[in-house]
Parts: sequence; structure tokens; C-alpha cells
Amino acid sequence: MGEVQKGLFSVIEKLKGTTEQELRIVLLGLDNAGKTTLLKQLASEDVNTITPTQGFNIKSVTCDGMKLNVWDIGGQRKIRPFWKKYLENTDLLIYVIDSADKKRFEETGLELSELIDEENLKGVPLLIFANKQDLATASPASEIAEGLNLHTYRDREWQIQACSAVSGEGVQDGMNWISNNIINKKK
Repeated sequence: MGEVQKGLFSVIEKLKGTTEQELRIVLLGLDNAGKTTLLKQLASEDVNTITPTQGFNIKSVTCDGMKLNVWDIGGQRKIRPFWKKYLENTDLLIYVIDSADKKRFEETGLELSELIDEENLKGVPLLIFANKQDLATASPASEIAEGLNLHTYRDREWQIQACSAVSGEGVQDGMNWISNNIINKKK
């Protein structure tokens, strides 16, 4: 069992004592940000064979009667208007950013701020993965946080986590944040 899979299971372990049996996580971000790679890391699948997501993938990871439903929704421009359809009853939004794609920071920031304003996401915790930190051109997470004005999000718990979905580095830390925050919220 890989480190990351353990990570997902550690989240589930902590959820065991709660009445809420399912956790609905929506995974969003622009195309090519690394969402599906991240999801495959979480499910301990091979991350070397990934094609752009047309529509969406749903991964459910089950352990001891707990179920994490992760919706991985494609990020191409033509799909983004449909994101809103998937936001009902979301327990957590994971937003993935390609830290090395500076040309698209503005675009990704706009998409995120629109999401944050969605009625269905009021107060929903937000975990941002600043992905592709393994690339030399990646911006540090702190810089991205500043660019996205995350400090202005006062109505919810949020965290930005530097990671590399390909190597799995930093992914576990993000999962730990989820287990500590969502679990506390559910109590």
C-alpha cells in the first residue's frame, strides 16, 4: 500500500466515529493542472498513462464502511460551465493548480473566485494543491496564495499545499489537512 493510499485511509479512519458515512469531494482545476494524476495517486493507481478527462471520473475509495466519493471533472474551457452542476452537497472542494503554468494563473484565479461565490459552496472547506512543484519553473505555494488573494476567503477553512502529483510528494500533507478539518467540522 503506497504512502498516499495510506493517506486516504487515514482520513477514512478518522471519519469512522462520525455519523456521516460518505464524504463528497469535488476535484476541480483547469485542464492539465494534474487533477487526474492526483486522483490516481490517491487511489494508488499508475500515474503514467493519463489522457485529458472528457467529462468526469468518479472514484470512490471505501474502507471500513466509509466512503470517499471524489469527482474529478475535466477542466477544458467548454466543460467548465458544467462544474456548477456537481457542487451540491459538497463536503470539500479540492482545487488543483499547475504551479509552473504562470500564463494561466489569472484564468485559474478567476475560475476559483467564481466557484467560491457559488451558493452550493458557501462555507465549504477548500484545499488547493499547488501541483507540479517538481518542475523547476514552478512558483512557490505562498506566491500562488498571494496571487489568488486567499487571505480574503474568510467564510471557510482553506489550505494551500505544495505538491507533486507525479511523485506523490505533499499529497499526504493535504490529506492530513482534510482529515483534521473535515472530521472536526463533522463532529
